[in-house]
Amino acid sequence: MNNLSAQAIVAATARRDVTAPSSAATLPVSRETFDEVMVRCYAPASFIPVRGEGSRVWDQDGRMYIDFAAGVAVTSLGHCHPALIKALTDQACTLWHVSNWFTNEPALRLARRLVDHTFADRVFFCNSGAEANEAALKLARRYANDRFGAQKMRVISTMNAFHGRTLFTVTAGGQAKYASGFGPNPAGFTHIPYNDVAALEREFAAYGNEICAVILEPMQGEGGMTPGTPEFLHAARRLCTAHNALLILDEIQSGMGRTGALFSYMQKGVVPDILTSAKGLGGGFPVGALLTTDEIASAFTVGVHGTTYGGNPLACAVAGAVFDIVNTTEVLDGVKARHALFIEGLKAINGRRRVFSDLRGEGVWIGCELDTQWKGKAMDVVRAAGEAGLMLLVAGPDVVRIAPSLVISLDEILEGLARLETALNRALT
Repeated sequence: MNNLSAQAIVAATARRDVTAPSSAATLPVSRETFDEVMVRCYAPASFIPVRGEGSRVWDQDGRMYIDFAAGVAVTSLGHCHPALIKALTDQACTLWHVSNWFTNEPALRLARRLVDHTFADRVFFCNSGAEANEAALKLARRYANDRFGAQKMRVISTMNAFHGRTLFTVTAGGQAKYASGFGPNPAGFTHIPYNDVAALEREFAAYGNEICAVILEPMQGEGGMTPGTPEFLHAARRLCTAHNALLILDEIQSGMGRTGALFSYMQKGVVPDILTSAKGLGGGFPVGALLTTDEIASAFTVGVHGTTYGGNPLACAVAGAVFDIVNTTEVLDGVKARHALFIEGLKAINGRRRVFSDLRGEGVWIGCELDTQWKGKAMDVVRAAGEAGLMLLVAGPDVVRIAPSLVISLDEILEGLARLETALNRALT
């Protein structure tokens, strides 16, 4: 190829006013297409959502669903919130990506918000909750290694926890169904029963000099929507402090307003050393964050850890808009009010026909444990909910999980509860 030919090709392909024809947006697809072309890590519902507004979603056939799932506690402000659309559109017309060879304004502004409104001095951005927890565990071990020696590498976690799907975080989760079959798992993890203060004390009594961190969810989400007791959370903080270990709070689901506070730790009287956030932080746009102090952050020096997309301008611009809306008295008080309405409605359903043995949770993050005769049927309820026009979640085989938008409307709550009752009557027969 001569120089003139090369220049002509460069000129032609550099034009920004020409777009190649594409059928991507109009290519016919169906639920069956998933089975034909996707890796079957998931078993999605029979319908395909195509449009959303607030807490309402429409499928390919135009059928409307009430959304009590919020993408597993992700779409914290509902679907297509105008402020998030504007933040994303404005940023999309400005700068998409530069990598961490450079910093960018949306990332710095979001970091400043997080630092100003939490215990933290420093923030590390990534793309998901799993990445945030991976970074947290690496930071805890690196900090302990540098200050106390290589022997201080044990991590205490809890049974039925969920911290992500990387090999490191799935090992931390302590659920064999997720962690087995991948060869040797990372060493140094101990799993104790959640809320078992005595078990926690025994571990520190036996291995205190070797424990670098305790990683906990303030309330176990995937593990059954089980709230952490004040005694357990305070014991974790006390023992970590006494043994130079770090307390990591996984607030991937509980954070960003879901429990009625910006982060759940603010309601518990327990301050972590490291906090992880994702899901609701981006309101539906992928973003994760690790928050920590100056001292602990110093264990990560240039090149020790990183990510290509972490702190992406698009993600941080959207997350900044989410933060500004969520971190208000109106929204956080509204979450508490919605909790009361949900519990009142769920109790009314249970009063007409006993299907739940327990209703528990905080804010708009509620677990409905099925009564003894209906154990193991949570997924049956979710499938029946889909048929009734309701998007719903489970938290294990026995617990129906409700995790809608923080700003779901009263009409959407009432209509969703009516559809839930219909689903319960269909599934539990």
